[in-house]
Amino acid sequence: MKYLAPRGMVAAIAAFLTATSAHAACPIELATYADRDGVAELEFRPVIESVTVTNHFRMAMRGGPQFEGMVMWTDDPARPNGFLTFNCPEGDVTGAEIEACTLWQGVVYSVDAAGAVGLMPVEGEPAPQTLVLADLANWMRHAPAFGNAGLVTVPWDVFTLTGCQE
Repeated sequence: MKYLAPRGMVAAIAAFLTATSAHAACPIELATYADRDGVAELEFRPVIESVTVTNHFRMAMRGGPQFEGMVMWTDDPARPNGFLTFNCPEGDVTGAEIEACTLWQGVVYSVDAAGAVGLMPVEGEPAPQTLVLADLANWMRHAPAFGNAGLVTVPWDVFTLTGCQE
């Protein structure tokens, strides 16, 4: 006996496969991510002429402020070192001023659909299924800028791909 799936099920499966392949083809600079608890979303955007910065992103907190983020690769060992800031001063600033406005600093790891852990890709490379901002919640909770931003909750360190900006 032959089983035929209902048309609605076939359409749902086709839509899922199309959405999955669209996410897979998304370059990192257009990717959007959300944490598991719905506290924060990441929105990547292209880097405009920078020798050191390899990725730019914005973190939007649910019902709260937006933060600026960037990733710069370090040498020996090569790692994508991310920074998340809030209301940093422009121009010449001191280390103390940067420290006061930094919410997080750490390595950004990627996890592909098969579960393989790697390092965050640079612009032009496909967006991974998952990003891990190592120790994000702990850093944010203890950052001086935490209270200045009026935060009460912190996001989970793991962000899952939710879409691709056009």
